[in-house]
Amino acid sequence: LSLRFGDIGNLKGLVIRFLLTTSYYQLSVQNWFSLHRLQLLYNHSIQATFNATRIYAPASYSYHCEHVSSLQRYDALLIPSSANDLSKLWEVTFIDFQIQGFNIQEGHFAYAKDCASFFSPAILMGLVMSLILLLVLAYALHMLIHLKSLDRHYECKASPAYFAQMKDNDMGDEKEPLRSGGSESYELRNQQFCKIYI
Repeated sequence: LSLRFGDIGNLKGLVIRFLLTTSYYQLSVQNWFSLHRLQLLYNHSIQATFNATRIYAPASYSYHCEHVSSLQRYDALLIPSSANDLSKLWEVTFIDFQIQGFNIQEGHFAYAKDCASFFSPAILMGLVMSLILLLVLAYALHMLIHLKSLDRHYECKASPAYFAQMKDNDMGDEKEPLRSGGSESYELRNQQFCKIYI
């Protein structure tokens, strides 16, 4: 794929050539295309050659990336092919780069495979926050499981102020008749209350 710019200043017949290859991968059961090499030509000769890395997509897709560059600050997807040629003297950067070499329909790009990494800073931050929340949840569950019951801290003592529940069949054993003014009344003997120590 060649982009011809013609004469630009002192550059006569500037051409940017993309060498694309296609391969079939049995694992994905489909053809993939890749940008194998990029060449800069002017004055009818090749002046710089860059090997492309990680620029590939399924053959029915296009490839998109915000920056395709030979600069390290843009992740350097274009690498000079040799230390001896003039490629080191060139800095090449494509902004909002999109390419599709095969299966083009009606002159429009197909669905794009983006170059964004699976572990971008936003995704890594989300994973870290999820890990922190999971640790907090695990600590809370640990504290709930090891929470001690208050049943063992009850201490029951006798007191006339509070009354425990009694069964009807035991009422005869625990009542004592009182004589006062010709009427009968009963006093409960085994009254209980409970103190709670925390």
